[in-house]
Amino acid sequence: MIVTITGKHIEITDAIRAHAEEKVEKLPRYYDSIAQIEVVLEGNEGGMQGVEILVHAEHNDLLIAKETGTDTYTCIDAAVHKMERQLRKAKEKQRGHKAASASELAEIESASQLPEEGAA
Repeated sequence: MIVTITGKHIEITDAIRAHAEEKVEKLPRYYDSIAQIEVVLEGNEGGMQGVEILVHAEHNDLLIAKETGTDTYTCIDAAVHKMERQLRKAKEKQRGHKAASASELAEIESASQLPEEGAA
């Protein structure tokens, strides 16, 4: 997994880089096939900071989470939280299609193995 942290109109300090890396390295817990994570930090005039997290996954084209606020660290935390929800939803959706097939097969097997009531 490749993690890229870039800044637009803002200087990325070692502390911000370490915080962002620490947070985004936990994202593979929610979705296994993440190929690349990009964190883009934007500094705007007026003291507003923006954080955008782009996750390139194997079966999805691109997942994006954005957050804007006054504190960079809070924005990183909120954007990571949004991305965790998106990844959980994508994983459940992926599992849901496969799990439905398996559960349907189990129901069919159990129904065919039950003895009929009038046969005894």
